[in-house]
Amino acid sequence: MKRYDIIALLLVIYLAVMAYFGRGMLLSGNYWEYFGIIGFTLLIILALRWALKRREKIRNERRQRQDAMDRRTMRNDHHS
Repeated sequence: MKRYDIIALLLVIYLAVMAYFGRGMLLSGNYWEYFGIIGFTLLIILALRWALKRREKIRNERRQRQDAMDRRTMRNDHHS
């Protein structure tokens, strides 16, 4: 499992626990506020997961380019 998936999963579990503890807000009739907070938090978690996934993809591409450049350099050193 990727690191960004683990972080997102932990945050969703944390959100579920906080939603359970905040259920008094729901029981008092504040439906829009209760579900609005949950929805907004889910959007933030998804945005964070997307950003972390994109960052890892860029890092992997950079690492692959660097590895390819290192192999070319080693190959050229052997031929010289």
